[in-house]
Amino acid sequence: MTARIRIRGGRIVDPANRFDAVADLYIDGGRIVAVGRRPRGFATEEVLDARGLIVCPGLVDLSARLREPGYTHKATIASELKAAVAGGVTTLCCPPDTLPIIDTTAVVELIHQRAATTGLARVVCLGALTRDLKGEMLAGMNGLKSVGCVGVSNALAPVVNSEVMRRALEYAHTCGLTVFIHAEDPWLAGSGHVHEGAVSTRLGLPGIPETAETVALSRDLLLVEQSGARAHFCRLSCARSARLVAEAAGRGLPVTADVAIHQLFLTDADLGRFDSFCHVRPPLRGRADRDGLRRALRKGVISAICSDHQPHDPDAKRTPFDATEPGISALETWLPLTLRLVDEGLLDLNAALATVTANPAAILGVDAGTLGVGASADVCIFDPDETWRLDEKSMVSAGRNTPFLDQTFRGRVRFTLHAGRVVYSA
Repeated sequence: MTARIRIRGGRIVDPANRFDAVADLYIDGGRIVAVGRRPRGFATEEVLDARGLIVCPGLVDLSARLREPGYTHKATIASELKAAVAGGVTTLCCPPDTLPIIDTTAVVELIHQRAATTGLARVVCLGALTRDLKGEMLAGMNGLKSVGCVGVSNALAPVVNSEVMRRALEYAHTCGLTVFIHAEDPWLAGSGHVHEGAVSTRLGLPGIPETAETVALSRDLLLVEQSGARAHFCRLSCARSARLVAEAAGRGLPVTADVAIHQLFLTDADLGRFDSFCHVRPPLRGRADRDGLRRALRKGVISAICSDHQPHDPDAKRTPFDATEPGISALETWLPLTLRLVDEGLLDLNAALATVTANPAAILGVDAGTLGVGASADVCIFDPDETWRLDEKSMVSAGRNTPFLDQTFRGRVRFTLHAGRVVYSA
């Protein structure tokens, strides 16, 4: 049962509806019933005092690996949804590279059921583009869509055969599904682990040139144009990639793109002396690429920021660098890092919150990312001025693998509501 809730006196920032004002928000039956004036006959059962706080839609994450099924020694759906709501996240998209892979309806239903059991946040899935992500035979996309998959992807496994990629895009188009693409040429990437440049040379690590991304992206853009499929390019890491997407969008292609939050702050220089917490895929690149991604975000070429959350067990990051597993535990730092972009003057608050609420919701095609009347009452309430320090003991995620440990952040979540219920309070 959900209570009739009044969120009192907060600054409501709802980019989807271009609303930014101090007002009350009213919730009944798990949905938003009014913004501003109290509805007639509304009998408040619970009041959340948001004076001095910001009230925005619950965050929508385009990529969060929850490690279940298959990798529960790293994390579980339950553990990571607790971390999600502590970070104001109410909708998460799970890539298909679970174990077993999300290429059957049974795996989708399992993930949905386990997420629903927690009652904390909503999890949606990307189905596999090809069976077993092998890039050979197409997955049953219609069946995956029938059980709620919001798109299809081959995750980090490249579809090497261009004919298979063409047919996959065409099939997805007939199914009305967006194809989520990680562009990387496996031959150019080779056995690399970091960006190819001065840092990789100094460390003696095999590098991944930016052409590994731009060559693959160029091929896929041409196939998107031929097939008419709707495509979303995931985790761009190069300034040139953003320019290619901008050119394609300018020609009318149905393409969008996102960037992982860490790519907007870190560069390959942060690898220092083999810091495995900075081992990510695609790799951290140089300052020019980081700044180019920031410009693309400001211009709207990149319309969404994701956490790219990848929790790991300690052993996965304690081996020699080239044997460590890539990824950052990012759910709890996603919002404060996004707010840091506002502090640095890259985006205003409305534009920054749009990249983590309304824009990713539109890409996924889900009922989220808005505080409009009738919308699901998924709400994040945060203090924009509270400062706090990230340390291992205070982290909620099962994964403590983050290069942002011991940093001080500004902006902290006070309440998170999912479907009209308070699922987190601090």
